[in-house]
Amino acid sequence: MKKQDSIPRPEHPRPQFLRPEWINLNGTWSYAFDPGLSGGERGLHLATGFPQKITVPFCPESPLSGVRHVDFIPAIWYHRTIRIPAAWRGRRVLLHFGAVDYECEAYVDGAPAGRHIGGAASFSFDITGLVKPGGTHHLVVHAVDDTRSGSQMLGKQSQSYHSAGCMYTRTTGIWQTVWLEAVHPQGLKAVHVIPDACGGSFTFIPAYHEIMPGRQFRAVVHDHAHVVAEGRASAAQGAAVTVKIPNPKLWSPCTPFLYDIVFQVIDQRGRVIDEAASYAGMRTVDVAGNQVHLNGEPVYLRLVLDQGFYPDGIWTAPSDAALKGDIELAMRAGFNGARLHQKVFEERFHYWADRLGYLTWGESPSWGMKLPGGPAAYNFLNEWREIIQRDRNHPSLIAWTPFNETSGKHGGFDARLQCDAYHLTKALDPTRPVNDASGWSHTLTDLFTVHTYEQSPARLRKSLAKTADGGVWAWAPQPQVAYAGQPYIVDEFGGIKWIPRRHRAFSDRSWGYGNAPKSEQEFYARLEGLVDAILAHKHICGFCYTQLTDVEQEQNGIYNYNRTRKFDMKHIARIFRKTQPR
Repeated sequence: MKKQDSIPRPEHPRPQFLRPEWINLNGTWSYAFDPGLSGGERGLHLATGFPQKITVPFCPESPLSGVRHVDFIPAIWYHRTIRIPAAWRGRRVLLHFGAVDYECEAYVDGAPAGRHIGGAASFSFDITGLVKPGGTHHLVVHAVDDTRSGSQMLGKQSQSYHSAGCMYTRTTGIWQTVWLEAVHPQGLKAVHVIPDACGGSFTFIPAYHEIMPGRQFRAVVHDHAHVVAEGRASAAQGAAVTVKIPNPKLWSPCTPFLYDIVFQVIDQRGRVIDEAASYAGMRTVDVAGNQVHLNGEPVYLRLVLDQGFYPDGIWTAPSDAALKGDIELAMRAGFNGARLHQKVFEERFHYWADRLGYLTWGESPSWGMKLPGGPAAYNFLNEWREIIQRDRNHPSLIAWTPFNETSGKHGGFDARLQCDAYHLTKALDPTRPVNDASGWSHTLTDLFTVHTYEQSPARLRKSLAKTADGGVWAWAPQPQVAYAGQPYIVDEFGGIKWIPRRHRAFSDRSWGYGNAPKSEQEFYARLEGLVDAILAHKHICGFCYTQLTDVEQEQNGIYNYNRTRKFDMKHIARIFRKTQPR
């Protein structure tokens, strides 16, 4: 077994639920493609190795995987051996996957360990009955990914061989960290944390692997090294604990203070039998009239569209530092947050957003589904539930967006599904506003968002003006509900194509919105004009600029795809930090 610091992405992938007994399984695995989907019939689940090598957690399409196969991959099989520490005897052994695109089955020594459907959500299999403490076992993972089926979410993965326009290289199979964890049989599965900044309290709602009478749940809240609150309750599924925080310190972009928390399960003798480290931020997000409020105060959203693609890792960041670095790039450019677009970002990204005070909107990779009808709706709702449950404890995440641009152009408009997604989101997390569908057709929404790539500042300013009867501009006024006074946000605009001279040799398939400026000074003038056009309207409470970086052939980022600088970033930041005129 390799040392943790000698393998790719060695950091713990779940910083809000961290136990000390875990083993990172990233690194060299063997693999085999299965173009005929016949691996099961050929007994590949019984394999003790495959001919070729791949570096996990990077997808086979990526350079970092060592494979770089960019054609369609209907299925892939992985193998590696795992050794279970003898000290894990009597523990529950969990096999965790950050994400596998799309349908995943795992086998231990040929025996089925579990099956999961969904390419963006995290999941776990309990393999306790299949392994022996002190033993070594064969782990085989099988992933099936039919990107042209219409039944699964793809996000911006191209359904054609080539990347084109705003569609990019696909991701198949394992693309986030795989790890083993030892847990007490009656240990915690998860804890839902609900902050109440107005009341100065946290509510903790635990879920357990197994319940046994006499157990207790305890939550201990720390301000650095000092215990500031503690709460206990009987260890029962869903039995909540609320603790009052004296003189609470609020989380905000200016002061992103985080409380450290320890969750424990205690037996009848008072012994701690399970413990997980976590953290939380004390803050509230509300819609008040036509404004988004953070901790009771209006916050103007200066967001950037972040698609989370990397030249060497595709959907997977090459390092933890790269995740943090993208946030720092955005903040240096004058943004206070990001709309995380058509991708579910790694938990480590949310960790850094929490630490740095960076506001985000969580979104599903909804493109690629054929709607209405078929299995796509069921697959979507199930995976969206898992996504919300994984990320709802992060204070930096302030809104949910189930869909992007719902209309006939991108997979059909299904009003019932949008309503179902809205209600499901509210049931799982009533603490945040829901933007049912970004930009186009709204059905039931807390935020009214629009997309416009008008490149003329004068025409943009005119189009966004309120009508005499109080109405607002919308790209797709039908079919959708009428504007009802919600916060009105231009959550996609700009997209100005600009290719620095040193990058033009590689721009034969480049793409962007409108006609590219003829000079860098013309770029600055157009950008400032578009931002001024939005800021001129008091009924607009935020914007989202497209986009943070170039992505493959789409060259309208404010940074290059390799994260190098395109512009004078002080000039860019001055533009995006402008405020509405009084």
